[in-house]
Amino acid sequence: MIPSRVPPSPLAGLLKLPASTRLLFHNHLHPARQYATSSSLPNSTPQASRRAVTVANDTGRIPWTQLSTREKAARTTQQSFNLLVVLAGIVMTGGVSYVLYREVFSTDSKTAVFNRVADRVKADGRCVELLGGRSGGRDIKAYGEPSWSRWARNRMIASRTETDKLGTEHLYMHFYVEGPLNSGTVNLHMTRRHGEKDFEYRFLAVDVKGHERIYLENADAGKTDKRGQGRMFGVKWW
Repeated sequence: MIPSRVPPSPLAGLLKLPASTRLLFHNHLHPARQYATSSSLPNSTPQASRRAVTVANDTGRIPWTQLSTREKAARTTQQSFNLLVVLAGIVMTGGVSYVLYREVFSTDSKTAVFNRVADRVKADGRCVELLGGRSGGRDIKAYGEPSWSRWARNRMIASRTETDKLGTEHLYMHFYVEGPLNSGTVNLHMTRRHGEKDFEYRFLAVDVKGHERIYLENADAGKTDKRGQGRMFGVKWW
């Protein structure tokens, strides 16, 4: 009886291969086991190291609950400082706005009074004739105190205000006018009684060197000193 032939084992051929090739087949047939680690767990939250929060580097990204006591104090200090800066900016903006309104936009501001008085001078025929130029005063310029700079457009207007014992507010102002023929000085005195809103003219005149003064307003012109009227040798006769 002829014995049956046993087929060769497939591993017999592998034994004839080089060692490096056999290692590759071994790794392919038996992959390495993967063990669960803390980084592969779904519920794990790795704690990454971070820089300590200070007043200088705090950006507000780290939640309040994750801050230490020292870091909370640093954040509180930074936010308090930022709040003070914002409040200071608001106060300064309000102050500048108030001054700008009082000096420029208010109807009784010095700039508004200057513009109104200058328009009155330009509209007066006597002033136009004396200073020169076309009717309406289109050739007459009004400006404040002389400046050292020839290119200065905004010159300071000389003015002052004072309040008397009765509460009446007095406004004094003078500025300069110039036309093709002559130049002069404008003098102004206005008053505003206590409780009233608008100023009233007391005195407004234009002085040109070598010419008679031009009065546009003179509230005291009709008033004369009557204390000595009707008296002679200290005796009142009428």
